[in-house]
Amino acid sequence: MPQEKKHEVKVSVQVLDLSKVGSGINLEIKSDGVMLGAMKIGHGSIRWRGASKQKFKRIGWAEFAKLMDEH
Repeated sequence: MPQEKKHEVKVSVQVLDLSKVGSGINLEIKSDGVMLGAMKIGHGSIRWRGASKQKFKRIGWAEFAKLMDEH
């Protein structure tokens, strides 16, 4: 029997060339149908907004790399 999906990620690409200002990839992340948050990936940073938050938190690429290396 196939395993049920637990996580779902919806992707929206605004512009294929991420070097242009305002372009990026938008992700909506859900677990068991419940929204965990949204992520915007762009040329200069990653931005994250939790499901219960209204504003995105900006994380620069160097800070993101450090954070991922620590985990």
